[in-house]
Amino acid sequence: MATETGTDSGTDPDSDSDTDSHPQRGGVRTRTRAAIDAPHLRTDRWWLAPAATAAGLLAFIVYSTWRAFANADYYAAPYVSPFYSPCLADNCAPMRHGPNADLFGGWWGISPAIIILIFPLGFRLTCYYYRKAYYRGFWASPPACAVAEPHKKYTGETRFPLVLQNIHRYFFYAALLVACILTYDTVLSFRDEHYNWGHMGLGSLVFLLNITLIWAYTLSCHSCRHIVGGKLKHFSKHPVRYRAWQWVGKLNARHMQLAWASLVSVGLADFYVYLVASGAFDDPRFF
Repeated sequence: MATETGTDSGTDPDSDSDTDSHPQRGGVRTRTRAAIDAPHLRTDRWWLAPAATAAGLLAFIVYSTWRAFANADYYAAPYVSPFYSPCLADNCAPMRHGPNADLFGGWWGISPAIIILIFPLGFRLTCYYYRKAYYRGFWASPPACAVAEPHKKYTGETRFPLVLQNIHRYFFYAALLVACILTYDTVLSFRDEHYNWGHMGLGSLVFLLNITLIWAYTLSCHSCRHIVGGKLKHFSKHPVRYRAWQWVGKLNARHMQLAWASLVSVGLADFYVYLVASGAFDDPRFF
């Protein structure tokens, strides 16, 4: 019966003799895991999804950085770029009835977009879906399902800087305020270049599409779902909040799609304003 315990060879099953089966110590390749030499057993092109995610996020980062520091071509009446709204510095372009609030006065010398972009970017950076996206796409933590990550240690979000992900719920409140301001900008887009009401251009439709996707993404947030009905113990006693929780839950099921759609739409809205403000494109008027 000694052969069943593995002691017939004179070796101790708890010794370090199994290290040859685990050439890489630490992480997912510890002695407590299965002794599989292959990094994974997947045969499909699992790397396409994280690669595409990284490419898409990197493209937006490059574009938004360029536009944020450009400090030009962000206002063409009645359109203002969502990257620059609200404009909180004294060096903003004058916008009649627009979102001007020079809270930072004249001492702020760089692009005013740097001030306001902190809030929507903070909301997206701490978003549950975007965490998954850039953890996989840039950090390979893990790169894909059933694919071992290359890191030897895993601390989760318990240390700096990832512990700051816990402030996502507070960025949600800021995102609500930004969405309200962008809604105001969308209403103002139904004017002409002379600020007369009752007009609609192609830009109005671009802004309307953008704010719809912005609201859908914001309200589909996990924090929003928790605030609406996460702490309720008896839904029957709160029928209104229960209905709202169900509605937000349906949006939450499409959180990933809405995250990407709103990211593209906000970039498209900014690019449209850039084309009109720089004179490269004339805004078509429907009426």
